[in-house]
Amino acid sequence: MVATTAPPQRGLLVNMAALMLTMFLAALDQTVVATALPTIVGELHGLEHMSWLVTAFALTSGIATPLYGKLSDMYGRKRLYLSAIVLFLAGSALCGLAQSMAQLIAFRAFQGVGAGGLMVLTMTIAADIATPRERARYQGIFGGVMALASIAGPVLGGYLTERFDWRWIFYINLPIGVVALAVAATVLRLPRRTSPHRIDWLGFTLIGGVLTCLTLFAAWGGTVHAWTSPVIIGLGVGAAALLALFVVVERSAAEPVLPLHLFRDRTFALIVGGVVLVATGMLGAATFLPMFLQLATGAGAADSGLLLIPMMVGMIVSSTVSGQLVTRLSRYKPFVVTGLTLTAIAAALFATMDLGTSGFVSGAYMVLFGAGLGMSMQNLLLAVQTNSPERDRGAATSAVTFARGIGGAVGVSVLGAVFTSRLGLGDVGSSVTSDLVQRLPEAARHATQLAFSDAITGVFVWLVPILALSAVLLAVLPDTRLSAN
Repeated sequence: MVATTAPPQRGLLVNMAALMLTMFLAALDQTVVATALPTIVGELHGLEHMSWLVTAFALTSGIATPLYGKLSDMYGRKRLYLSAIVLFLAGSALCGLAQSMAQLIAFRAFQGVGAGGLMVLTMTIAADIATPRERARYQGIFGGVMALASIAGPVLGGYLTERFDWRWIFYINLPIGVVALAVAATVLRLPRRTSPHRIDWLGFTLIGGVLTCLTLFAAWGGTVHAWTSPVIIGLGVGAAALLALFVVVERSAAEPVLPLHLFRDRTFALIVGGVVLVATGMLGAATFLPMFLQLATGAGAADSGLLLIPMMVGMIVSSTVSGQLVTRLSRYKPFVVTGLTLTAIAAALFATMDLGTSGFVSGAYMVLFGAGLGMSMQNLLLAVQTNSPERDRGAATSAVTFARGIGGAVGVSVLGAVFTSRLGLGDVGSSVTSDLVQRLPEAARHATQLAFSDAITGVFVWLVPILALSAVLLAVLPDTRLSAN
């Protein structure tokens, strides 16, 4: 055991600044791809595999997070944190060099291994060095940093794609990452853990297999393979069998990668389930809103990034303000439930959009959606860290990040299958870009834009019950008050 005490205020601010820089890096890469997707899939001829650029990243980052969290509880966090930055930068360089859709998906998966460590370790380290009430304030600021990166991501991605080349959306990570690595290596001061431990490699392998089977089941079912095909049935049975085996292994493991006793806590179990649903809605909107703006309304890559700014502004304002209010009131549940209700309403409004929807109207919907996310996501993590024992804080934080990965990998795969089935790729081909649509004759252009509009708003329809269910699920959370230390 290592006692964690908060550093002096000046040291706390410096450490938090270092963590925010790497959080910005990871969050930037989650959104920088969004506005470049139509160009990438058009150039590499892979519209039918579009969702895998998001899914592969979310899948591997989700698989990696339990291992990062548990290893950091066992051996300390700093070296793992620096290693995650290095892996992320290597993956970014490889993505920029990709020559085919298959290569890019594979390199995005590699990049996700590093990103999983960045996300879980940033938030775990922040919890280590701050008191519960300070966490609420800083979690709100972290949420603002994520939202700021989310603003910069689509705008930067669109600008680089339109003015230079889509590959620069990955190369841009390298100078930022080098600065983040240097700052974290020199500034961050964390305790070392030297107690002997055993790594639960079998548990890690099994949970990775469960997530992989679930992702392929969701991505291929009803599109690549019929739901009744041996492949889909085999994936479903495989996921269930691996999950059952994982539970058996974790019950007897000396150092389980995901301590099952955490799920005995009602708050923890509800939040993990809720985060899966919220992440599906969040990443679903981040993936398909830029596509709607480019392929249905005709916006350019750079313009579609600018048009997403209202959603990110809503996230920044609500995340920062709610963090301050949670600190003052010592309560987080009202903000979580209210925020998720707002996202469900906004998703319903997204589903009503069509070719005639003005930028002002769609922007208003995005502000509402972003405000809801800002009020809920960071406070859910705060709730888990507040209610988890210190010895399991890394594992508990990684469980939330893992749940977010499931929502991103499995949820976005399902939404991608909905999109491709509604679109009918045989009618529009697999190499459609925004520029190509705009060059079509008027009648063909209008028909193509209608097809994309119908397919994408059909995805938004699915987001409504998903987000509404998350609000209902988390409405029964215990209304825990935060302690001052």
